[in-house]
Amino acid sequence: MKPGFIQTYSGKLFYPLDPDPELIVVDDIAHGLANQCRFAGQAVRRYYSVAEHSYHVSRICLEEDALWGLLHDAAEAYLGDLPRPLKHASTLGPSYRRAEAKLMRAICERFDLPAREPKSVDTADAAMLLAEQRDLVGEPACGWDEWLHGAPRVEPAAINVSSSLGPAESESVYLRRFYELGGR
Repeated sequence: MKPGFIQTYSGKLFYPLDPDPELIVVDDIAHGLANQCRFAGQAVRRYYSVAEHSYHVSRICLEEDALWGLLHDAAEAYLGDLPRPLKHASTLGPSYRRAEAKLMRAICERFDLPAREPKSVDTADAAMLLAEQRDLVGEPACGWDEWLHGAPRVEPAAINVSSSLGPAESESVYLRRFYELGGR
């Protein structure tokens, strides 16, 4: 057995740094993302999972890009969620981004998605970050615009902060959306 594996929810040994598209399973993605809180769990007013974030992105990007939007953070199910300032402005960032890009290529292959993230997904992701900052985090300690790296500033989507999806519900909503979009 080579080093660097994780055991997934479905019981598979998976090598995130050397991913095999055949071992990528949507149930593992949904479960992993539903159990990860955005912002490393540090800055949210309520539990808010990466799965819930991805669900919202899939709802506000162009309809033809919705499956890509749902899966845009799927690599984080295997690598963990690294907050944007660490991903883009630390010595850890380049290594993480390389691993994430390689894993996303395997995810795109597995789910028959274009290799390049559609612009509408990038725009929706930026909109959600702004909405999450406004509705879940509160006043930023620094200007968040610098972490958007040129992404277009769009009107943030509303997040219902009065209710919270826990991990099990986030997982269920994510999977329902996946199959609604024709995922297989």
